[in-house]
Amino acid sequence: MIVWLNGTHGAGKTTTSALVQKLLPDSRVFDAEKVGETLMDITPGLPGTDNFQHWPPWRPLVVETARRVLDYTGGTLVMPMTVLVEEYWREISAGLAQYAIPVRHFVLHADQETLRGRIEGDTVMGPSAFRLKYLEPYAEAARTWLHDEAEVVDTTHITPALAAERIARAVKN
Repeated sequence: MIVWLNGTHGAGKTTTSALVQKLLPDSRVFDAEKVGETLMDITPGLPGTDNFQHWPPWRPLVVETARRVLDYTGGTLVMPMTVLVEEYWREISAGLAQYAIPVRHFVLHADQETLRGRIEGDTVMGPSAFRLKYLEPYAEAARTWLHDEAEVVDTTHITPALAAERIARAVKN
């Protein structure tokens, strides 16, 4: 099974995924961003883009990597990864379905003011214009399709530990 934690930057995906992994027996965290980083390391580089998700190989490579890891290890993969383009989510979820891999899709949500404050006040990564530019695309995706495709966990006023408990409880039930 895959527990996909979606949502934009500042919602708590990375922190929450590590906590969810501790609550789900036989689970591992797989950050699909690493697949994008691998593609970014190709030299000479792939055609220019502002987001590796736009490269057509990224999506099937995420599916194939997840499938291969699950075939090898079994259990559950907890995948913290923002996907805001509906077509990309459909491609990934259809690819996983093709291999009969069940997916529990959660969106970690927070209001725009909270997200902006978290990004601007991030003491680890520092303020990030890159991360801030995804606030509006997230809001648009949430309004038009994303929240309909997932179980929404509002992290505006709860800790990552509480969010992780809610997700783990939902997955176990």
